[in-house]
Amino acid sequence: QVQLVESGGGLVQAGGSLRLSCSASGRTISNYAMGWFRQAPGKERDFVACIRRSVGITNYADSVKGRFTISRDNAKNTVYLQMNSLKPEDTAVYYCAAREGLVLSTMEKDYEDWGQGTQVTVSS
Repeated sequence: QVQLVESGGGLVQAGGSLRLSCSASGRTISNYAMGWFRQAPGKERDFVACIRRSVGITNYADSVKGRFTISRDNAKNTVYLQMNSLKPEDTAVYYCAAREGLVLSTMEKDYEDWGQGTQVTVSS
């Protein structure tokens, strides 16, 4: 099991940027595909982005494509989500998740380990 802690959330105006970090402990994330999900108030948790464990292949939700970038530093056991051109509809709690193995997934059920989340609020 890998423990995940998100940070970097906060309040930002529309059009601004934030960089979320997900620090892992317990196991090296080099064996894991990593994902970011988000949950807005009153809504289900949705897929945002994911990255393959070694070669950096990525996948994004259509709603964030071209604005968000997921990356990883296996030496630091950390995954990042750079969020640019933020919109009020990006307001949500953002969660980091880990999935052991090679295959990417956009499905919440495929991830075994989750962080507690970090709040991102985008004001108009």
